Amino acid sequence: MSVLKANEYKQFEDIKYVNANGEEYWLARELSVKLDYIEWRNFSKVIDKARLACKNSGFDVEDHFVEVNKMVEIGSGTNRTVVDYELSRYACYLVVQNGDPRKEVIAHGQTYFAIQTRRQEVADYFNQLDEDNKRLVVRGNIKQWNQMLAEAARNAGLITNEEYAVFQNAGYKGLYGGLDVEDIHERKNLKKSDKILDFMGSEELAANLFRITQTESKLKRENIQGAQGATATHYSVGKKVRQTIKDLGGTMPEDLPTPDKSISKVEREQIADLKKKAKKKPLMLDE
Repeated sequence: MSVLKANEYKQFEDIKYVNANGEEYWLARELSVKLDYIEWRNFSKVIDKARLACKNSGFDVEDHFVEVNKMVEIGSGTNRTVVDYELSRYACYLVVQNGDPRKEVIAHGQTYFAIQTRRQEVADYFNQLDEDNKRLVVRGNIKQWNQMLAEAARNAGLITNEEYAVFQNAGYKGLYGGLDVEDIHERKNLKKSDKILDFMGSEELAANLFRITQTESKLKRENIQGAQGATATHYSVGKKVRQTIKDLGGTMPEDLPTPDKSISKVEREQIADLKKKAKKKPLMLDE
């Protein structure tokens, strides 16, 4: 590990605790500071999404997000009780996965907290989920892989937003038989503010996830350079994924049904439901 990376990761190591059972954990409020979140109310939204991701991964939320109360001084010798969480390493991983991708420190945290999950156990649990929860899981994966794809595209030489938009459209055109983002948006009868990925079923999302992961891998593996080459690669990968679907006798992505409810709405409802099911605790002041 380079000295730079060691210093980047040390900030997370410095706030790690070990309980009486030898289990490591991090306090959410301390982690929020390291991740450059100034206000707790903003970070608590990230916690909510991470808790939901934990639930949909088949793990017990309460095992990884242990709610605790702590006293803090607010001035003039006055104290108040606030909510905090003891986070497992896996919980921290989910937190940084759901953090603001524009923050450089988030990328450092994603690497630091990366763990090998029990792949088969997660896969088995995934198959037991209903359609909306499957959509949530795959959409979450796409968010992270899209960040990695964007980085690979930048390394290939795509600099401007216009270049990246053309690059993204090429992938969709390959996968959707020539349809671009605007065409797909219109075909799904979406409002201008709607995101097409939020109105895909799990099967359509999975096809797009495969397109994204394989493009990211090919750009890096073959060290493709230049906007034209990267864009052609994205189109080619999308087209091959489409051909694979055809060879398997599957339904073309543009012909798959469009869900009535957006994934964003499903996520909000799931988070609200998760909060309702949590044990009722005394009302406490918070910042």
